[in-house]
Amino acid sequence: MEFKVIWSDGATRDLSEVCSYIARRNPDGALRLGNGILDHVRILTKFPFIGPPYPRGTHGPLRQIVFRSYRIFYDVNEEALRVDILHVRHPSRDEPNL
Repeated sequence: MEFKVIWSDGATRDLSEVCSYIARRNPDGALRLGNGILDHVRILTKFPFIGPPYPRGTHGPLRQIVFRSYRIFYDVNEEALRVDILHVRHPSRDEPNL
C-alpha cells in the first residue's frame, strides 16, 4: 500500500525559491538539489512515518525528513493514505509557520 505525496503551495514555493537562489550561481547544482529533494521525498510513499515527529507543529504530530541541510516538513493522513509536504527549509531561514 503506497501513500500519495501532495505538495502544498507553500512547499512548492519554498523549493522554487531555493532552486532559483542557487541557480544564480550554479544552475547545474540547483537542478541536482531540486531533483535530489524530489527523489528523497518519494521514500514517503512507502515509509511515511520514517521522519521523526516535529515537536513544534500546531496541527498535530507533523514530521520532518532531511536532505543535505534542507528540512522537509510534512503531515501524514493515514486514513486517506496521503502525505502532505508542507515546507522545505534551509537551517539559515526562520522556522516555518506550521
